[in-house]
Amino acid sequence: MGSRNRQRRAEAVQSTNDSSALSKSSLAARGYVHDAFAALLVPGTARRAPLIHRGYYVRARAVRHCVRAFIEQTCAAPGTPRAQILSLGAGSDSLYFRLKTAGHLAGAAVWEVDFPDVAERKAQRIRDTPDLCALTGPFQSGDHGSTLCFESSDYRILGLDLRQLQRLDQALAAAGLDAAFPTLLLAEAVLTYLEPDDAAALIAWAAQRFSNAIFVVYEQMRPQDAFGEFMQQHFRHLNSPLHGLDRFPDAEAQQQRFLQAGWTACRAMDLNEFYRCFLPAEERRRMENLEPFDEFEEWHLKCAHYFILAASRGDSLSQTLVFPPSETFPRIDPASPSGVFPASVVTGDTQGLGLKRYGHASVLLSPGVILSAGGFGEQEGRHCRVSKFHMLLRYSDFEWKGNQIGSWGTGAQWDGRLYHTMTRLSDTQVLVLGGRLSPVTPALGILQLCCENEDNSTEDPIVTVTKFGPEEDSTLSRWRHSTTEVSCENQKYLFVYGGRSVAEPVLSDWHFLHVGTMTWVRIPVEGEGPEGRHSHSACSWQGGALIAGGLGVSEEPLSSVFFLKPITSGFLWESIAIQPPITPRYSHTAHVINGKLLLVGGVWIHSSAVPGVTVIDLSTGLSFEYQIDTTCVPWPLMLHNHTSILFPEEQQLLLLGGGGNCFSFGTYFNPHTVTLDLSPLSARQ
Repeated sequence: MGSRNRQRRAEAVQSTNDSSALSKSSLAARGYVHDAFAALLVPGTARRAPLIHRGYYVRARAVRHCVRAFIEQTCAAPGTPRAQILSLGAGSDSLYFRLKTAGHLAGAAVWEVDFPDVAERKAQRIRDTPDLCALTGPFQSGDHGSTLCFESSDYRILGLDLRQLQRLDQALAAAGLDAAFPTLLLAEAVLTYLEPDDAAALIAWAAQRFSNAIFVVYEQMRPQDAFGEFMQQHFRHLNSPLHGLDRFPDAEAQQQRFLQAGWTACRAMDLNEFYRCFLPAEERRRMENLEPFDEFEEWHLKCAHYFILAASRGDSLSQTLVFPPSETFPRIDPASPSGVFPASVVTGDTQGLGLKRYGHASVLLSPGVILSAGGFGEQEGRHCRVSKFHMLLRYSDFEWKGNQIGSWGTGAQWDGRLYHTMTRLSDTQVLVLGGRLSPVTPALGILQLCCENEDNSTEDPIVTVTKFGPEEDSTLSRWRHSTTEVSCENQKYLFVYGGRSVAEPVLSDWHFLHVGTMTWVRIPVEGEGPEGRHSHSACSWQGGALIAGGLGVSEEPLSSVFFLKPITSGFLWESIAIQPPITPRYSHTAHVINGKLLLVGGVWIHSSAVPGVTVIDLSTGLSFEYQIDTTCVPWPLMLHNHTSILFPEEQQLLLLGGGGNCFSFGTYFNPHTVTLDLSPLSARQ
């Protein structure tokens, strides 16, 4: 039984190669990388989503960076020993052909090792493809049952199980690999599929076998947070569970893993750091503009859960050649926790309480009614842009009843927008501004929602949709913006700020909508305004608006907090100085309670900690961190792309929806509505 299970897991791991190969082929077809050979090495084609392309792009660039550093060091001087590249678990990768075409193998050779079936299938593919044979030159095929599947003057493919180290060592020596020559070992998403003891033995074997080598590893990490848990669930479902993440959960632990195994130097970093420190800004801009894209949270989270590592041995090779000192990627960890906010699942009529969607908006109509609309989520058994409204009705203490309802009447219908804003006009009226239907299609026009009980019945309310305002109004051709109620000369306005549009990756403009007449008006605003941003938070305070965080023009999270302060002539932008500095973030929510600004959840890339709730005292500028105790909440709980509603008297914060399209792992929606107990906040006053 044990051997059959190992065989099934091996087959599942091999299937990940097929999926990865198709993704790499799609990556090249869309112009992310130059690779004319990826499509030749894999049967069939597939058009991957932009998020998958970005993930495979940064992987390809990280590995390419390491290979180039090795080639430039070992093949630069005449008369140096032949450089060797040993790719472990190579699958259908096209590295050899790319290096050969670029002229980088004049003084080097490539060995590849993978499961026998994978290796033989690749060798046959090469033999059947004239364009590939033209690059390898004359070749030989191994005898039936031989571990050597393909051999040319500078390229060997071996079919071996990496867990059988003695056979691996003998086969590589027989295939001409010289342990005394400078060697680059590559393991792309390989070690994590091995049992921890097998992976440890492989790392130690390499350290003992090669005296002058660099070991480059790309794989997963950070299993403990919500994204990491969902990532692990995905691979368990594929019967290829990730191993060793509990022992080596982060980049620092991975470095120690290699140092303790006999490697003399090591550096590891997550892919966010690599992307920002080792790719030129011009190249980043080129990539970011290849396809319409609007899944920033999952892009940053994916990069935070994968690392690139270079470990070295020997005098002439060093990991500093791979990752030389560069522009520092600032680590901005949150301050030590000042307390904990307990989280619990909202109780009541459990049918309909969950809000399985993200990119939606929610509004408190009255103390016992919450209306949510739009977003992407589950509806009638499928994932789609949600057309139904979701209503939470409070019926006792803090117990709720939830229900999904459609729009009523023969007039306008909900148009499927997401990343819009909703503002309460009255107990029954809601104004919807902005949003998008796709990354290239803004939602047009202003929607007004009317939420009423028909004929004063006790049944659930009905929602009617009215569309008004010119659809060609470019002011609202935006999404991921904010809308905040402000006051000027005793008049109420809606302050629309920031966001992004089809033409602009971030917007820095602002507009005032007079609530009484529903017309745009000009109001003087003094001071230097914030830099452009989207996915920030905004909330009303003292007649003005507090803007916090967001994603800036370079797709990097921001930490700045600004106050649009009412003054006699209009408004004034003021920057709020915060100590200690807070971790830059976006896709969070925010509220003010008792003079304190709460930043709830979100995504950040400058810390490996899990975002909780940052509390900023608006009178002093002092910041405090509170962790969220999720002991009583089913895990995982993803606090981005969610909404939240504050109940200050009860000191409760309701968290609704949230989640995202988690790279190739699938789409996750928080299944429950959750409440945070904020009472620990009053204990420190």
